[in-house]
Amino acid sequence: MHLLRDVEKYLKSSNTPAARFGREAMGDPRFAFDLRRGREPRARTVERVRAFLETVQ
Repeated sequence: MHLLRDVEKYLKSSNTPAARFGREAMGDPRFAFDLRRGREPRARTVERVRAFLETVQ
């Protein structure tokens, strides 16, 4: 899944902590950490994260 790659790219380019991203994008400070550990988000979650990334980039 490319979602993790896109999230990591955003975190690095924006210098945003993973917990802050998760809190702002999903209301879940563990979200990025869970993706790194293999979490497979639902299609709606992927859409929501991508929409967030489009608004902040």
